[in-house]
Amino acid sequence: FGRGKVTGLKEEVQRLGGQRVLLLSGRSVAEKTDVVRRIAAVLGDTCVGVYSGLTQRAPLATAVAATKMALQNEADTLVGVGGSTISDAARMIAVMMAEGITSEEELRRQGNQHHGLLTPDLEGKRLPWQVSIPTTLSAGEFNTGGGNVLDDRANHKIRVRHAGLYAHLIVLDPEVTVGTPDWLWLSTGVKALDHCIEHLYCRGNQPATDATALMAAELLFNYLPRSAEAYHDPYARLQCLLAAWLSMMGTPNVASGFSHALGHVIGVRYDVGHGYTSCVTQPYVMEYNRPASAHQQALLARAAGIDVRGMSDEAAAVAAAGAVDDFILGLGMPHRIRELEVPREDLPAIAQLTLADGGSRANPIPVTEPEQVMEVLEKAW
Repeated sequence: FGRGKVTGLKEEVQRLGGQRVLLLSGRSVAEKTDVVRRIAAVLGDTCVGVYSGLTQRAPLATAVAATKMALQNEADTLVGVGGSTISDAARMIAVMMAEGITSEEELRRQGNQHHGLLTPDLEGKRLPWQVSIPTTLSAGEFNTGGGNVLDDRANHKIRVRHAGLYAHLIVLDPEVTVGTPDWLWLSTGVKALDHCIEHLYCRGNQPATDATALMAAELLFNYLPRSAEAYHDPYARLQCLLAAWLSMMGTPNVASGFSHALGHVIGVRYDVGHGYTSCVTQPYVMEYNRPASAHQQALLARAAGIDVRGMSDEAAAVAAAGAVDDFILGLGMPHRIRELEVPREDLPAIAQLTLADGGSRANPIPVTEPEQVMEVLEKAW
């Protein structure tokens, strides 16, 4: 991590053992910034191809096209440049390479056969090295054990789980984030804050993860507003990248909760980025969870710079939720579900789908009935 760290990428890849790199990105990063061209130049003759068609959530056709290119060019390393779409898709592409899956029909068939979750037996099969260079703060590159792509025909994700799926190298360089639009950068910063909040009180929470979540939250409260493009502040952007990293510490131990569950449904169903879904769900979820997590939410108040001396946990928790609310509004982010053009009449369907997400059960108040989801959706709408 640090300014200019991407310039040493070729040597880092070779240190891993990689010799033939396929560079993965989305169209916006490739066409609206010079980041992909710069990284390809740094990789030099180790770069055997560039695939920049991974649009949001990586529809099956794009994942298949990237897999074919990787196999045709005998790539042994995948370098992903972008947000969570790229890192999530790269892990699926790695499995498709190992399994020889080169058609939408085959991937869709396997997805249907295994209820949307592939758990491949990769014994004796080699996965490519995985390298992530994030340009957003969504922090998906720090996930371990899984990836996903979008079955855009059925409008749901096909996921893969395997212990060998993780990034072997992550490069945090603020200079490659400069072309990221503010709406995406800032909203994914709120997504990172969402990680922090849910790590404070969801199932599996422990003091070690409190420490990293609170440090990440403090960095975001202090530096995310200063990291907007108009400030030209690479130091602030680096602190936000570090915060996104810290926000994911403990992810193998601490489950995500109700806010993530809502975001998963709204994001896929309405093609909304998960940064925006965090903006319109987390403040209301914090309020819902306060009876079971006031003490943990009170810790967040201090990270937000609130003087909590003399306050009860309940009062500090209320102040923390207010700080999160003000923070989101101050960044100019959406604050209501209706701002995402979600029809009010769709809320019951969203509630039913949310119950199937694991985050609902890992919440400090387990969410098992549609009425519970509707309570939050109505307030958030």
